[in-house]
Amino acid sequence: MTYTRPKADVVIVGLGWAGSLMAEELTRAGLNTVAIERGVWEEANKNYPPSIAADELRYGARREALKPPSVETLTFRNNPRQTALPGRDFNIWQMGFSVGGAGKHWAANAWRFNPSDFIMATRVKERYHNMPLADGLIVQDWGVTYDDLEAHYDRWEKIAGIAGKAGVINGQAQAGGNPFEGSRTDEYPTPAMARSHWNEKFRETTEKMGLHPFPIPAGTLGAPYTNPLGINLAPCTYCGFCGFYGCGNWSKSSPNACVIPALVMRKNFTLLTECTVLKAEKAPDGKTVTGVTFKDSDGNVGFQPADIVVFSAYQLDNVRLLLLSQIGTPYDPATRTGTVGRGYNYQTMSYGFLYYQNEQMNPFISTGALSTQIDDFNGDNFDHTGLGFIGGAGIQALSDQGTPISMTDRVPTGTKLWGSQWKKAFQQSYQNYAKIQGQGTSYSHVDAYLSLDPTYKDSNGQPLLRMTFDYNDNDRRMSTFVKGKIEDICQQSGAKSWETVSFPDQANSPMRGYDSSHTIGGAVMGLDPATSVLNRYQQCWDVHNLFVCGASSYPNNGGYNPTGTLSALTLWTAKAIINDYIRQPGLLTR
Repeated sequence: MTYTRPKADVVIVGLGWAGSLMAEELTRAGLNTVAIERGVWEEANKNYPPSIAADELRYGARREALKPPSVETLTFRNNPRQTALPGRDFNIWQMGFSVGGAGKHWAANAWRFNPSDFIMATRVKERYHNMPLADGLIVQDWGVTYDDLEAHYDRWEKIAGIAGKAGVINGQAQAGGNPFEGSRTDEYPTPAMARSHWNEKFRETTEKMGLHPFPIPAGTLGAPYTNPLGINLAPCTYCGFCGFYGCGNWSKSSPNACVIPALVMRKNFTLLTECTVLKAEKAPDGKTVTGVTFKDSDGNVGFQPADIVVFSAYQLDNVRLLLLSQIGTPYDPATRTGTVGRGYNYQTMSYGFLYYQNEQMNPFISTGALSTQIDDFNGDNFDHTGLGFIGGAGIQALSDQGTPISMTDRVPTGTKLWGSQWKKAFQQSYQNYAKIQGQGTSYSHVDAYLSLDPTYKDSNGQPLLRMTFDYNDNDRRMSTFVKGKIEDICQQSGAKSWETVSFPDQANSPMRGYDSSHTIGGAVMGLDPATSVLNRYQQCWDVHNLFVCGASSYPNNGGYNPTGTLSALTLWTAKAIINDYIRQPGLLTR
């Protein structure tokens, strides 16, 4: 059966952080808004483990809060000479499968990007104009600056109740914060998390080395808090169940806890759950879209007409929807023309795994964002002259992993992962183990892109998304540099033994443990339609009533988690829709 729903002012595809923030802004402005979510309705505290051992198996190991690969996956290859094959098991693509999306199960590292991250093409031209870049590297400005987004970062942090310590307020350095951050207008709404024993050891070590440690901003609240939408949130209890879990204490910033309770009370908001959007429908002239076609849980095909369409799904899904809707020109790596799928970038990870003697790290007292970091080697915070690469990484002492099943591989190198030798080693390493993570920037390459797979299809008969990606020379050079800095910290920290790894030293694999889930780009924003899908307001160059919000917009990745920036960008776009677009529909040019 096919049916058409009543027309709305706006239809939003996906109700994670981007979708819920957009819906909140637009409904508050009086627009009749329909959100379509592929997943089911769940409360904020669903997927929280009342029985710790059993539910670590359910959610941490079996990942029951995530979209199963059997429902939808994508195909992967390192280069065009290979045949892409589908990922048939859980991997680094950690997509949500309920209302709240990935914002429900995220680990809650709540960063702002550096000011330089948004203007790296300009920065390279001005600061490193004689330095050759890696062959084929794509570096372009976003078309929006940190200063454009600062008020929207601030708004999101207050909605989410982010815990942290400001490093720079109105241009003035603040003791205890990150001295490299962009200037803020206000302190974080809740205080920073208490440091773990490992955080303190890292702080002491790096301060002695002349570096600048600070507590990272966290979406695990540092105090009781009522946000601007009138929603009451509780302080974090350091239970250790954040990434892959919901929060039973209303302490983790998520769309489910911070936005949706207010949103669902509004009469001009409608939520359709368990409905898969198949594509946007173009008007006969091809210059606008008329709404979206979707399939509901009964297998019926529906059409939701709307004046404005917002794609705010997971990054990979946003790009796939553009390709399935035949909006824009797909990227062709042979001719290097087209934009949809171009500019895909990822994240470069380096690690130090340390083992101490007779320490009490108490890893079960943790959160997904309990960390002390140095930004001395992140982004463009240091001089790259003569190094042969751009970018860097935030280097952090991460106390995010006390769940025993997930830690069973954390024993010294050379230990058998079974039997009495493993049992003895793990008995010691559970308390004595520590982790340093170097979370690095990523710049795309002409050979990295997203496209539709010519062979594999989903249950609806639509092509799967195909990812063609491997690390480029800039990634390898930068992560080798960061690995060296981690090695220095390990040597100074008093650890009994350690090992350091740089993931770009080997070909990328979506099945590798400890790799990033921060998949970025493919529908990037910018000032030139020849190199971007979207303008500076995340508005589609080719179809002016389509806006695409999410990490798919990023021309490059910072050395941070992407959620805070995609949330600020969403609020920036919502303001442009409300203040400018609905008054005079058309391409926003100012």
